[in-house]
Amino acid sequence: MTTLLVKNVQILVTMDDHRREIAGGGLFIRDGFIEQVGVSAELPAEADQVLDLRDHIVFPGLINTHHHFYQTLTRAVPAAQDANLFNWLKTLYPIWARLTPDDVRISTQTALAELALSGCTAASDHLYLFPNGSKLDDEIHAAREVGVRLHASRGSMSLGESKGGLPPDSVVEDEDAILKDSQRLIERYHDPRPGAHTRIVLAPCSPFSVTADLMRQSASLARQYGVHLHTHLAETQDEEAFCLQKFGHRPVAYMESLGWVGADVWFAHSVHVDESEIGVYAHTGCGVAHCPTSNMRLASGIAPIMKMLQAGVRVGLGVDGSASNDGSSLLEEVRQAMLAARVLAGLRGASLSGEAAPPLMTARQALEIATRGSAAVLGRSDLGSLEVGKCGDFFAINLNRLEYAGALHDPVAAAVFCAPVRVDYTVVGGRVIVREGNLESLDLHALISRHNHAAYRLLNA
Repeated sequence: MTTLLVKNVQILVTMDDHRREIAGGGLFIRDGFIEQVGVSAELPAEADQVLDLRDHIVFPGLINTHHHFYQTLTRAVPAAQDANLFNWLKTLYPIWARLTPDDVRISTQTALAELALSGCTAASDHLYLFPNGSKLDDEIHAAREVGVRLHASRGSMSLGESKGGLPPDSVVEDEDAILKDSQRLIERYHDPRPGAHTRIVLAPCSPFSVTADLMRQSASLARQYGVHLHTHLAETQDEEAFCLQKFGHRPVAYMESLGWVGADVWFAHSVHVDESEIGVYAHTGCGVAHCPTSNMRLASGIAPIMKMLQAGVRVGLGVDGSASNDGSSLLEEVRQAMLAARVLAGLRGASLSGEAAPPLMTARQALEIATRGSAAVLGRSDLGSLEVGKCGDFFAINLNRLEYAGALHDPVAAAVFCAPVRVDYTVVGGRVIVREGNLESLDLHALISRHNHAAYRLLNA
């Protein structure tokens, strides 16, 4: 057995049902799970490892519900800088077709390193193309070296341009092969137990890149094995027009027709949904991965997150692909979620003459989306808050820094309102991944060099 004692925390933000913020708080973690939470003086005096985090604020680990790790290799590509989603994809698909298994491994570790340094302790990644012998296994093994929990989504594209889809035929797969590999991955890697470091998700890419038959068969396979389902949905008006023309339905109604609704389903984006579609999400239990930076970067719009929360929809946070963000800082995304919601509230308020102004998202609400909300979206009752029986996943920030000068009257809000920072500690299951602002598990200098070399090769092949 191994134990970790965290003590003397200036403010311990539990995000439990009582939303406690404990001054002078601490945690006692045994074998990866929290055994005690409270004031430091009430905790055991000794442990195998002790972290004295005086002057720090501690939060539950942030949870990323949507990403494309491989896209770290194609950030800020000149030809794709000023394109909307469909044109952006068409520009990048040929570049991504050159990916190799080593590229998948390198990009996975780069993305997870950046996430860990922003307080992320669990991440879901959506890998939906597998050129040149690449496999989801490459990502899973690379992630284990970093130490962040991974929900590895076995994405897929089967509807190429020749059949009316968006992606070129060179990056699509045979549907029987997709389903066979999906089953293999579930049986080999999926861990349903509390505290799991690896889970498998089935994730056909989008309505414009897979067939209805693959969507149905993927849902059937996922439910046979008890794994979750994920896809992009209602991201842009182009997608809405595509679905209406090809299927005769708006995106949400199309998902309903395929049986793709329920508590085991979550959708990335959901920017273009109306109140009745939000009602479908709430009634059926569908989750949403909110990706504000990507939606702004690609001019897709702003998802109506406050309406979703008010309706009871499960909402989590995602950074999305690092070629549409172009970063992997989840703490920065918390801030963006709050600010984007306020922009939308301002736009709505300006058009509602005589009605009460829409509520503004608070800093604590934004943090809750990225912790409790994200955990609920991924179906992780063992994550998202710091309470007895849950995983010992948290991050800590030293408050004595330039970015927080003048803001310590409310350090919790300061972590969101002030400029995003690199965290000082990230701990996953009681294991220190980031210590004093440095990643413990990888040589970052060597990784950056390899990553830049791979990115140069992809863009100049």
